[in-house]
Amino acid sequence: MEFNLLVLLFIANGSPIVARSLLGERFQDALDGGRLLKDGHPLLGHSKTMRGVVSAILATALTAPLLGVSWWIGLLIGSLAMLGDLLSSFLKRRLGLHPSAMALGLDQIPESFIPLLICRPLLDLSWSQVFSLTLAFFFFELLISQLLYRLGIRKHPY
Repeated sequence: MEFNLLVLLFIANGSPIVARSLLGERFQDALDGGRLLKDGHPLLGHSKTMRGVVSAILATALTAPLLGVSWWIGLLIGSLAMLGDLLSSFLKRRLGLHPSAMALGLDQIPESFIPLLICRPLLDLSWSQVFSLTLAFFFFELLISQLLYRLGIRKHPY
């Protein structure tokens, strides 16, 4: 089960990149509509799009049954992973970091910890499983990101 959850987290977080590659400039409007807050920085930034959020939620929900997890848990994991990703983008903008700038930990932890935390009672996960999966996601995300960058799929390495 743990491996399958890790796979679902990677699908949720990798789907927006794949969708961008497949769809090009279609559906790339920023979720925040380019809105700036009083601090002069965007709410989320131009890289957070409806295309990315929808692709993550759909891909995770559709893949979950193939991994022995119900589609609605996949839907929940995809949605919560995107919530974590949007939260990290919001915090990065408040820190004055531009979209796609590296923020070690902030780029990996919310998008894995939040779904695992919320799904913990639904999947009967222990706290050690939640923390070990979050840590595994953190390290594998860094490695996979480098690989995707070298393959030309990702725009920026982490």
